[in-house]
Amino acid sequence: MKQATYSQQTAETLALQAIAFLAGDDDRLQRLIATCGLTPQDLTRAVGDSAALGGILDYILGDDSLVIEFADYAGVPPEAPAAARRALPGGDIF
Repeated sequence: MKQATYSQQTAETLALQAIAFLAGDDDRLQRLIATCGLTPQDLTRAVGDSAALGGILDYILGDDSLVIEFADYAGVPPEAPAAARRALPGGDIF
């Protein structure tokens, strides 16, 4: 099966949706902050940083249940976060 490819702009858009998904639930947001050591200011800065957006997708990709929840939230297939991650800096490992 052929892997989906994303443009960097489309990947960034999906990663922004990921931030909204995580920030929309206090438990998910607190886990992100605790796991990654981020501050709310870091999340605000991530919006304009392709590498940081890739890190947000990395976080989601680290938990299969989170991938499925996010895919449902964003209305995309579960493979979409990994495909988007490949289009962002550092994504060549996916």
